[in-house]
Amino acid sequence: MFLTDRTQQVSYCSRLSPIQCVLFGVPQGLVLGPLLYVLYTAELELIVVRHGLRLHMYTDDCQVYLNTSVEDVPLAVSKFAACVADINTWLSACRLRLNAAKTQLLWLGSSQLVDRVNCHDILVLGTRVAISDTARDLGVVIARELLLAAYVTAVCHSGYNQLRQLRPVVRSLSLNATKTLVQAFISCRLDYCNSLLFGISNGLVRRLQSVQNAAARLVTGARRCDHLTPVLRQLHWLPVHQRVVFKIAELVHQSLVGLAPEYLADDCRLLSDVGRRPLRSNSSDIKSILMIHVESGKVIHLRRLPEPGN
Repeated sequence: MFLTDRTQQVSYCSRLSPIQCVLFGVPQGLVLGPLLYVLYTAELELIVVRHGLRLHMYTDDCQVYLNTSVEDVPLAVSKFAACVADINTWLSACRLRLNAAKTQLLWLGSSQLVDRVNCHDILVLGTRVAISDTARDLGVVIARELLLAAYVTAVCHSGYNQLRQLRPVVRSLSLNATKTLVQAFISCRLDYCNSLLFGISNGLVRRLQSVQNAAARLVTGARRCDHLTPVLRQLHWLPVHQRVVFKIAELVHQSLVGLAPEYLADDCRLLSDVGRRPLRSNSSDIKSILMIHVESGKVIHLRRLPEPGN
């Protein structure tokens, strides 16, 4: 009923077009849409795995990646090119199109290793795609050294831009309306994927904190010389660093009580359950353990142990 005997018709200027049969696609907003899309794209992962590569997908956003040494870069490039060619063949058969102009390539590793890679562009479907220094993945800017300075810069830039647009408007709004707008346009940017920011340098934290401070001044009318700790407490806003720790603690709690996805819950264990150190004789299949030290109800230390037996 959802996939067969469907028709469509266009209304324009009070006139109706002839009725046409719909041979492909499903209605927008259909509850079966996500499931049918997963079934439609399931073969894509099989193609990538067949070439010895890995695939991450989030709806229509796909990342293909592989591990290689500097000496084996030419072999890795050839495998990647062959994989992309097969993916393009599959897309063409499914009436889809791979846009090489929107494809980004990125070498990930330490600066010493990446600088040794003598490959600055890759031929993708007849188009030379240059290697980028950064790439955006679901809104997060990832640098080739896996540093987050570029992402912090992007968050600060967008945050200040939103503050400049809100400043003329808040003069006509109440305190609650202004606070709601700032939380919708500023706080959401500071909180998005902020668990990735755990462990960044104090300088990057201060840059993000300056955005929150500017938002607090906009809401309360505080002056630049005013101390902002009581202002943030009045607004019930945690500072940026504490927001990051809170997000980590929330993810850990959800993992421990069974509310988190399996790929998070399987890697999270209490110290009381696994002992102080995982032993080589440990028969569990835990790949990594999130160590949590809690004191007076506050998470004071978070670190990951290596894979047991390594």
